[in-house]
Amino acid sequence: MRKILLTATAVTCLALAGCDGSTGGTDSGNGPSTPEPSATASPAPGGAALDLGTPARTVGAKTVGILEITPMTVVHAAKSGEVTAEYGTFVVVTMRDKSLTANPADEETAAAGGGWKWVEPSGRTTAAGNGNAARVVLAKYNNHGPIQPGDSQLRAQVFDLTPAQAKNGSALYTDGTKAPYRWAIPAQDSGPDVAEVGQQLNP
Repeated sequence: MRKILLTATAVTCLALAGCDGSTGGTDSGNGPSTPEPSATASPAPGGAALDLGTPARTVGAKTVGILEITPMTVVHAAKSGEVTAEYGTFVVVTMRDKSLTANPADEETAAAGGGWKWVEPSGRTTAAGNGNAARVVLAKYNNHGPIQPGDSQLRAQVFDLTPAQAKNGSALYTDGTKAPYRWAIPAQDSGPDVAEVGQQLNP
């Protein structure tokens, strides 16, 4: 009798585990986005999205250094100068990156399996720089490369999204250890530097 009960319990556990959401797919970076595994679609410490302005300590590219990343401001725009969003809306997320350890630290790149993506409530993702996003340049936030210990840089990630995608989404960053961090991004312009970012988008 005990053996039957244990077997039934194991079957029930397997049924409850069901699909782990890892049917996946690859990110095209353009047009309709593709499903991501559930572990990536709902990341961040504790599984909940962080608020805009909340810092996260992440491991730097190639697991070198500690980089504190703080997304600060989001601006939604249809155009940047002469560049029009291919899918309707540029979502520009600015952040302050600070190197906290004795070694220079940088953000992990998409080529190395990290970097930034936009996550829709459904869990579907779009890579930063997709569509016409890579053509958007904000001089003050166009920083890159290793950050020296104790220093910080202002940076920006730009997503080219449909208006529907741009609502109730979040920005996902995957660090040098493949750990995910996610911030909820408001559907309207928000943060301390909205006016400045808007002026840089359309000087």
